[in-house]
Amino acid sequence: MTRLLDVQDLRVEFRTRDGIAEAVGGVSYGVDAGRTLAVLGESGSGKSVTAQAIMGILDSPPGRVTGGRVLFRGRDLLTMSARERRRIRGAAMAMIFQDALSALNPVLPVGAQLAEMYQVHRGMSGKDARRRAVELMDRVRIPAAGQRAGDYPHQFSGGMRQRIMIAMAMALEPDLIIADEPTTALDVTVQAQVMDLLAELRREYAMGLVLITHDLGVVADVADTIAVMYAGRIVETAPVRDLYRRPAHPYTRGLLDSVPRVDGPGARRNDRGEPAGRGESAGRGDRARRNRRGHRGGRLYAIKGAPPSPLALPSGCPFHPRCPRAQEICRGERPPLYEVTAAAASPASGGRTSACHFWKDELDGLDV
Repeated sequence: MTRLLDVQDLRVEFRTRDGIAEAVGGVSYGVDAGRTLAVLGESGSGKSVTAQAIMGILDSPPGRVTGGRVLFRGRDLLTMSARERRRIRGAAMAMIFQDALSALNPVLPVGAQLAEMYQVHRGMSGKDARRRAVELMDRVRIPAAGQRAGDYPHQFSGGMRQRIMIAMAMALEPDLIIADEPTTALDVTVQAQVMDLLAELRREYAMGLVLITHDLGVVADVADTIAVMYAGRIVETAPVRDLYRRPAHPYTRGLLDSVPRVDGPGARRNDRGEPAGRGESAGRGDRARRNRRGHRGGRLYAIKGAPPSPLALPSGCPFHPRCPRAQEICRGERPPLYEVTAAAASPASGGRTSACHFWKDELDGLDV
């Protein structure tokens, strides 16, 4: 069966005064209809640039796609004409931007911006398009939608603006939505509401969702699969529960260990990554993680150093200058995406990869 979105060895570079910056260096991932792929990584890892290249909105110059394929329902978006891609954007695939205030037109009422989608892509009259816009605002739970359709973006709170962005993306019921940090700068309660809304709409319309974020807590309950990016590359992919329970790359483990824990230093975890009940014991990997994670009253773990510049990526594994497991091979040989076998991970694992020479040791939780 053809995947909804299949990104194959995508490469993007930026030509700058200081040289050529390789922002995306061979990214491959995919998502099926009705499923959610979460793309994790620190700022600057290439998550948003990858999304912009998929959508065809990359600023060029200075950015340009130098290789790879982006297949949407089997058709390569990169070989389409600009006119063909415009027909697909909005109607078949849409994007939710992280800064709704900048993404929305400040001099047009939000209702007019939503109605424009129906007028341009569906040929509706102004009256019918406005009616559909109000229905859509009500669908994303904006109170008094009929009255607020005439308001401007600056008259809405951050959470309400993000709902309008979601409404705009959902207007034409696309098959795929790419959500780029949709909960940035929102408080925790509003974050949960926005993520619940996205999950509900995904189920209702059976669409594919690519969720870009650096917040591990945001994706735990909504993602099916996670792809972890570092220095413009995928370093690990796994089903969400497998990745949270037993990461197979030291960078992923560092991200997980950096999350504050409130369940106490003696808390145990079962095979689902949940607090273990009476009679359950923690494994060797759980003990190793516990020793490094920031529990209540303890010191919060942080990955040492900083992400590398795309203008001067390290030789070998890009993560080796910050990696506690780094060995000589890591400095001279870039690891491919190894397939993590089910036997080494868990009986239910499938489709797992790790770009680490020592992924087996990482799964075992051994300290090197």
